[in-house]
Amino acid sequence: MSDVTIFAPSPTLTVTLESAADDADEIHLHAGGQGVWQARMLHRLGISVTMCCTLAGEAGQVIRHLLADDAVEVVAVERRGRGSAYVQDRRGGERVTVGEETGDPLDRHDLDELYGAVIREGMRSGIVILSGPADDESLPADTYRRLAADLREAGCTVVVDLAGERLDAALEGGVDVLKISDEELRHHGLTDDSPRSVARAMAAFHHRGARTVIVTRAEEPLLLLDEEGLLEVTPPKLEVADSRGAGDSLTAGVVAGLVRGDSARTAITLGAAAGALNVTRHGLGTGEAEAIAELRERVRIRPVKEDSGASEGVSPDGLAALADTEGEA
Repeated sequence: MSDVTIFAPSPTLTVTLESAADDADEIHLHAGGQGVWQARMLHRLGISVTMCCTLAGEAGQVIRHLLADDAVEVVAVERRGRGSAYVQDRRGGERVTVGEETGDPLDRHDLDELYGAVIREGMRSGIVILSGPADDESLPADTYRRLAADLREAGCTVVVDLAGERLDAALEGGVDVLKISDEELRHHGLTDDSPRSVARAMAAFHHRGARTVIVTRAEEPLLLLDEEGLLEVTPPKLEVADSRGAGDSLTAGVVAGLVRGDSARTAITLGAAAGALNVTRHGLGTGEAEAIAELRERVRIRPVKEDSGASEGVSPDGLAALADTEGEA
């Protein structure tokens, strides 16, 4: 039995071309995708993971072996057809996509089998991350509503980092922790990036079904909102080598804290540290646990007042007022 179950419907085979020190070409193969990057960071933090996914075609067979190298237990629905994969050229310093395949959508039978596996493994671990597919056509968005509702009914803690229709569906089912970027908030109607406006949008998500809402804001401090109020979380600012995967590392760090019995308010410091370290690396979802632990001591947290940003908490009544004035995000 693993500590955490991850729903990763369509992991991706990534092939990357890079330049070696002697000007030769290097070719790297990895398993990738949101759920994989979350699983990789959880493993770095000493948390065991079961990944429920589909594996299709040649790409799927390679992904299975690569996940085993990352010490991820794989519960897979194997199917015919094309799996998700891409080839990127990074020899010039920037990521240039040479070729990409999103893979075939799941049919009804494969989805039913995968759904049952997530419920079974989720009940065994007690905490489930619902991650996104390779593309919007892989499976119906309503799958996330059903999974969120059924997992919580089964007593599981549900954590999501989703977007668009999948996010809306998961909120309808109800989630314990929602991690979202301010960029995604803008897709939901946010026009003002001020902390108060972001807090209003967070409160709307809170009242739509997310017990705890975490918002990343690029170079600005993170924000966390729950029944106790609003927190501002400031991680150390490190030099950025690659910002991709930082949000997934943050989510994984929060979940690692929850597994160890932390509240979300305490776990956010581990998540912020994991995300901060990940941007210094080219490997997504990577970083040494010892370095993350040291960075965690340097994460600053302060409660935020509704009107002025002073060091006072937003009351539960204040949360309701924020949501009422903003309406749905």
